[in-house]
Amino acid sequence: MTRVINFSAGPATLPLPVLEYAKNEFLDHEGTGMSLIEHSHRGAAYAKVHEEAKALLRELLDIPETHEVLFMQGGATGQFALAPMNLRGPGQSADYILTGAWSDKAIAEAKVTGEAREAGTGKVDGKYIRVPKQAELDLDPNAAYVHFTTNNTIMGTQFHRYPDSGNVPLVADMSSDVLWRPIDVSKFGLIYAGAQKNLGPAGITVLILRKDLAERSPSTLPKIFRYKTILDGDSLQNTIPTFPVYMVRNVLRWVRDQGGAPAMQKRNRDKAGYIYAMIDENPDFFHCPVEVESRSVMNPVFRLPTEDLEKKLIADAAEVGMVGIKGHRSVGGIRTSIYNAMDPADVQKFVDFAKAFAKTHG
Repeated sequence: MTRVINFSAGPATLPLPVLEYAKNEFLDHEGTGMSLIEHSHRGAAYAKVHEEAKALLRELLDIPETHEVLFMQGGATGQFALAPMNLRGPGQSADYILTGAWSDKAIAEAKVTGEAREAGTGKVDGKYIRVPKQAELDLDPNAAYVHFTTNNTIMGTQFHRYPDSGNVPLVADMSSDVLWRPIDVSKFGLIYAGAQKNLGPAGITVLILRKDLAERSPSTLPKIFRYKTILDGDSLQNTIPTFPVYMVRNVLRWVRDQGGAPAMQKRNRDKAGYIYAMIDENPDFFHCPVEVESRSVMNPVFRLPTEDLEKKLIADAAEVGMVGIKGHRSVGGIRTSIYNAMDPADVQKFVDFAKAFAKTHG
């Protein structure tokens, strides 16, 4: 078997050692005589995995005691609805900073159950090509929270400096760049991330919640949707997707062994640097539509002179084992998703391939 280089935006590539580890003990988890997926979510074998996953995340992101790690189903899209239902009180509004498709979906869901307002935008002439600066934000000091998406997989933009929301809780969708670098978790009221881009497989969502905010969960909300229920139940209030948590645990072990968040930051900046250097050094053939200061380290996007050339690049890349580079259907172009697990050597292989393509067709 020959594995391809997978640039897909999510579900995304996972570290090969993580996949091999799961393969080797899939039928017999740690000598228990059965697979982890067969163990009770309340049994000792899974409990060990559960606690280690939380402890690793706490260690790698230096999560303070004021915050708790939670696991939920429903993906980040579920949190678009659950965050406002849990954190916004009667008569309150919430602020949203809009920078792409996912933040647009988040504010739309928030408006279903209450008030939400645009507090800033990255749109220029109708297109999301940047993230707004702090001075451009119109924040309500009485808002229930301020929500933003840290990295925008479709548009290829990213916050490199997070908004300052003052005393208002900051809520971040970090699905596509969680753990790509060290962060100060204490500045956030809630971080949530679907695992399938930078943490593991699809099926589980990681939350890092400031514990006092769980008290906002209203009694009118069904118990299973309350953050307080999840916090009080240690994310075990119902049958949790055990295998995705196990895989997240394994990925976090790999991140730790690589050197943690600081090592991920260097690794990721190096990879993005390869691609952006290629683009900037060949301006007659490659073009990045994103403002330089807002370029994503996780999802560099670029265009070629024609759509036909883009289609040929995608097809030719697939023939040599590089897949998943087609841009999102809403924007087109080329997108290279280079999350933590993507090997720098594989990014360099793609850059060499794309440069040769440009030389042939430019």
